[in-house]
Amino acid sequence: MPESGTLAQPKADPQRWKALAFIAIAQLMVVLDATVVNIALPHAQASLHISNADRQWVITAYSLAFGGLLLFGGRISDLWGRKRAFIIGLVGFALASALGGSAVNETMLLGARALQGVFGALLAPAALSLLAVTFTESKERAKAFGIFGAIAGAGGAVGLILGGVLTQYANWRWALFINIFFAVIAAIGAVLFIHEPEGSRNSSKLDIPGVLLATTGLVALVYGFTKASTSGWGAGITIGMFVAAVVLLAAFVLVESKVKAPLLPLRVITDRNRGGAYLSLGLAIIGMYGLFLFLTYYLQENKGYSPVMTGVAFLPMIAGMITGSTQIGARLMNRVPPRYLMAPGFVVAALGMLILTQLSVTSSYATVILPGLVLLGLGMGSAFMPAMSLSTYGVKAVDAGVASAMTNTSQQVGGSIGTALLSTIAVNATTSFMKAHHNSPAYLAQGAIHGYVDAIWVAVGILVVSAVLSYTLITVGREAVAPVTGGIGEEIGDVVPMVMH
Repeated sequence: MPESGTLAQPKADPQRWKALAFIAIAQLMVVLDATVVNIALPHAQASLHISNADRQWVITAYSLAFGGLLLFGGRISDLWGRKRAFIIGLVGFALASALGGSAVNETMLLGARALQGVFGALLAPAALSLLAVTFTESKERAKAFGIFGAIAGAGGAVGLILGGVLTQYANWRWALFINIFFAVIAAIGAVLFIHEPEGSRNSSKLDIPGVLLATTGLVALVYGFTKASTSGWGAGITIGMFVAAVVLLAAFVLVESKVKAPLLPLRVITDRNRGGAYLSLGLAIIGMYGLFLFLTYYLQENKGYSPVMTGVAFLPMIAGMITGSTQIGARLMNRVPPRYLMAPGFVVAALGMLILTQLSVTSSYATVILPGLVLLGLGMGSAFMPAMSLSTYGVKAVDAGVASAMTNTSQQVGGSIGTALLSTIAVNATTSFMKAHHNSPAYLAQGAIHGYVDAIWVAVGILVVSAVLSYTLITVGREAVAPVTGGIGEEIGDVVPMVMH
């Protein structure tokens, strides 16, 4: 293995900070789209006469396509080139958004949402891998990932605010049309300022069996959790989807271990540091995304907040995420190993969730919700950034896209699972509570909040597990912010010596 310093670092791109701004805009668009439609959904449902049974598909059509195709999108960006995949993803996402905003019936809207997921699956890993190969100096890389991590973490809450404003003061269709503006700005910036480094493209053939198995396996997994929240855990369709997911994903792993040019080289996920980052981040997202749903209903139904005020109520969490990511994470990432940021970050987030278990019919925003959201934001913000940097640590440059896709996959699948899992727990707890009180209407509000609290307790436990996993699995030192600099066959570990802590 060459010693440190024997390979010259590539010259830093003079346009890199401008490039970061437009990469961040694209990431914000993709992340906030997952929640901006939630606020607009009741109005879209009424406008297009969508039934209560089918309304979930406005959300699920997006998450199924996005979560199922992310690995495919990551490998396509490695093969085509990340800048090209980034621009194609932006243009496609804008067109799909225009189609959805113009929808005249349910089928048109659902098709547009699925198309958004397809192009989002191409765009998201291209954005993260562009970041990984653009910033080649460790301190700058930490700062860049701090900014990116803050946007990725806060995007969901920004979507709630934006969705509320657009729905209340414009029209539900603008929750989709707004993406066109983001996409156009990001695409123009990409053409002008993003420059992909030479020698980082993968020239191997596309692994078609891997694509089919990974896509169908992930779709079955996400669909299984979606059906669990509506049909129940014991329903035949739910169990069938989970069995199919296990079989398909096991077959995927087997195929990837045999083919010459795998869709997901197993070396990307078997490294304990990257694997620990994917796993702990995915679990943390499970808890966090469920909370968005519960607090939205609590604030609107129990506290009488408008859509706009509901979004504003989440602002302290956004501030906490930005502070945790750019001030705590970015400042310490070059000084301490990632697990000393991630594990405490998840613990702080768990403490925030713990405060939110005190929700009641008479809870005050200032004394319960505000401190809970601030701690949750600070903790997740501090943990997000090192997790994202670890996602490409030590990978071959030609694998940067698919390694980045794994981070997005863990977040997207985690968000889908979290919403379904915690919703099911909340509904079951509420049902039991109401039966114990003879289904008296006087206990409706209390019963709903009882369900939310039970689910939030589960989220607390999940965040604690995330903290334990990140501390035990992630052993790499602070050099994990090292850039992706190697060409074909060169890895980070060949350039920067590993220091185990």
